Amino acid sequence: AGWLAFTCCAGALILLFLPSLASEDRLVSGKPLYPGATVISDGGAFALGFFAPSNSTPAKLYLGIWYNDIPELTVVWVANRRNPSPTNTFSPPTLSLSNSSNLVLSDGGGRVIWTTDAVASTSSSSSPSMAVLENTGNLVVRSPNGSMLWQSFDHYTDTVLPGMKLRFKYGAQGGGQHLVSWKGPGDPSPGRFSYGADPATHLQIFVWDGDRPVVRSSPWTGYLVVSERQYQQDNNGAAVVVYMSVVDDGEEIYMTYTVAADAPRIRYVVTHSGEYQLRSWSNKSSVWLVLSRWPSQECKRYGYCGPYGYCDDLVRTCKCLHGFEPENTKEWDKGRFSAGCRRKDLLDCKDDGFLALPGMKSPDGFTRVGRDMSTSEECAAECRRNCSCVAYAYANLSSGRRSGGNVSRCLVWSADLVDTAKIGEGLDSDTLYLRLQYACIP
Repeated sequence: AGWLAFTCCAGALILLFLPSLASEDRLVSGKPLYPGATVISDGGAFALGFFAPSNSTPAKLYLGIWYNDIPELTVVWVANRRNPSPTNTFSPPTLSLSNSSNLVLSDGGGRVIWTTDAVASTSSSSSPSMAVLENTGNLVVRSPNGSMLWQSFDHYTDTVLPGMKLRFKYGAQGGGQHLVSWKGPGDPSPGRFSYGADPATHLQIFVWDGDRPVVRSSPWTGYLVVSERQYQQDNNGAAVVVYMSVVDDGEEIYMTYTVAADAPRIRYVVTHSGEYQLRSWSNKSSVWLVLSRWPSQECKRYGYCGPYGYCDDLVRTCKCLHGFEPENTKEWDKGRFSAGCRRKDLLDCKDDGFLALPGMKSPDGFTRVGRDMSTSEECAAECRRNCSCVAYAYANLSSGRRSGGNVSRCLVWSADLVDTAKIGEGLDSDTLYLRLQYACIP
């Protein structure tokens, strides 16, 4: 098999090389891509080609996109994660652009193992369709008239690159997509962990371990402004500025981010160990540096403080909500918080009031009620009239929303309050109104 030659690379991956082949930024019909050849983006930042994990026996080939301008092989997108091509065949796999404008990955026997399934009719135009690898890392299939038929940015693997849209809600069906981790450091197949919006509410983001939550964000409070976050690479490095925004254009709600043109390589990734990390390439030390990770501390893990307990960000430990005490004091004093807290005084639905707790990450398990145009008074009344309602939170989502919108959000809780935190007042915090006996309200 003269077509197959291996060379070891960092990260337990192997690139496949043939004798030197010219690389362009596009793939056209009639000129397939073979192992060893690559498509290089116009600015040289990214490459499209075949790679194989070094620990797979027999060796398996994947079609992927990786950084072309850094020495450590770092794959950011994989086409055939669930269906790798074996390498123990006489003929190599190929990637081709069909007459129907679809990318088709076939194994050595001609069996289709992955395709884009873009809907496009054949055209008699003298300018054929083409697949172009852009310098953003996005692989785009365009029709003869230049319209986009398919793009890799819409088909997530484990990585979010600058300019990608991470959708929370899309169209009338409301379905978002999730990032899915690699199975291991050298195994691109889908792993245990995923990252994305809550499919039931579209108001919060999770990292899951299978079906089990690992960590959860605050429910969305309606902020759509661009926020600027600065990260320090190291003690001597310059600050890395990430511009993050949430956009609601009526058809979809998505999060995206950008960086300055001269910034180092930046990527968000959900890792095979279950963290959502922001990583930056250090040219000085030639390694990926972790600028932020989520969860960032133990008490931020989902449900870590138990029912009616909350994680205090300032002191990084669990506390009981006002009017509650540890369910098991001995366990609590030993730093075992999973049993949570219990009420000091039971509710009777007659002498109850609500204590305002500002700067909170609202609990999970809420129900969104009322009209989108409801007021804070109507939200309070919704909870007050229901004796089983233990808390509520109100937010006006109109700030920064698309023009013409004046939408509110009323959340109520009728079960134990789980996964709460004191995070301080900010864009992603709520004022949580906790139901207590009047005698317990300071």
